[in-house]
Amino acid sequence: MYGHAPCFADTSVWEAADVAQIDPPTDAIVGDWLSVPDVADRLGLPVSRVKQLLRDRKLLAVQRPSGERAVPARFLAGNEVIHGLGGTLTLLFDCGFTEQDALNWLFTADDSLPGTPVQALAEHRRTEVNRRAQALAF
Repeated sequence: MYGHAPCFADTSVWEAADVAQIDPPTDAIVGDWLSVPDVADRLGLPVSRVKQLLRDRKLLAVQRPSGERAVPARFLAGNEVIHGLGGTLTLLFDCGFTEQDALNWLFTADDSLPGTPVQALAEHRRTEVNRRAQALAF
């Protein structure tokens, strides 16, 4: 199962230390990544607002092996964050997931969905995804 760590307190300052370092296997399963400025461009928001979404855990960024902070491209659909992502992230973090654990879970195929949880969220099946996320707490 996934390792669990206590939830982090929200902070008002954006720092590199606030971003989890991702391991190469997780980096590989996620696929395409977007830098924080690229996310801001896609969403039509200032970079400061994207950083606030990250602090509020409505989006998730990690430090890639290259040192760049990045967001999985599949977290966006066109010019929006996929519907339901923020709620699912909240459930996972409340279950004690770390950022890397959450990415692993979101991008690992689940035969009962079928597909990956992030794919199911993009297909507007957030209720199914959140049921599975809630079950992880038990």
